[in-house]
Amino acid sequence: MTQQNAPNLPGLQDSIAQNVANALSEDVGTGDITAQLVPASQTAKARVITREDCIFCGRAWVEETFHQLDPLVTITWHVNDGEQAAANSTLFELSGPARSLLTGERTALNFVQLLSGIATTASHYAEQVKDLPIQILDTRKTLPGLRLAQKYAVTCGGCHNHRIGLFDAFLIKENHIAAAGGIAQAVRQARTIAPGKPVEVEVETLDELDQALTSEADIIMLDEMDLAEVNQHLEGRQINAQLELSGGVDIAQISAQKALFKNISRISVGALTKHCRAVDLSMRIVE
Repeated sequence: MTQQNAPNLPGLQDSIAQNVANALSEDVGTGDITAQLVPASQTAKARVITREDCIFCGRAWVEETFHQLDPLVTITWHVNDGEQAAANSTLFELSGPARSLLTGERTALNFVQLLSGIATTASHYAEQVKDLPIQILDTRKTLPGLRLAQKYAVTCGGCHNHRIGLFDAFLIKENHIAAAGGIAQAVRQARTIAPGKPVEVEVETLDELDQALTSEADIIMLDEMDLAEVNQHLEGRQINAQLELSGGVDIAQISAQKALFKNISRISVGALTKHCRAVDLSMRIVE
């Protein structure tokens, strides 16, 4: 994993080891019976290519796969996480016991195709706001057990992480507000529960926006609100919180609404990790 792309995600390294252990367990089970067609003493070399342009991600998961499966396998890298890879280019080469290469192939490629797909999608979103003071953020809409992996891939594509889970930041929504007795009460209670944690409030109306602004929340999430109306409502007012656009936002919407983003500093996009499209990869034995 390259340091320039390694985010400060607590537990990431342990998560990688667990991701791989789980993947190998479900795939290999009691043993790869097809690989036993190959003599145990046979060695081989293999090349992994991408069949399409992509932003590569997943190096640490590949290394962990063969570390757990067979330390005799060596890997020669042609690309680092976060780098552009052209269609039909070689991502990495493997050499070692042929059985191990064949057994680890699908586990390693599953991680790379998923994480590279997320990084590639994230790069398209990041491109939309490259000239604007706006961060594109992921959400908690991740595959169970792969949250840190997916959030890491988002950063490799040039986007950013929202909160990691329910523990590192408050996100006060409609039901929280109702239970607490109002926006101001919810924010005050959050400051008491965890004084150092960021406090974000989701609003759906201009009245709720006003309440959130006076509550001194750190971040206000505008859930499917009309930005033209929001901008008119805020004209000439001092805004002491970051405003975040949310609610089914996609690339087309971002492209069409750039002129309305003057008060927006954050856009959260669930599709970064929820609508995953894998990159098409291939491994071929070359010797």
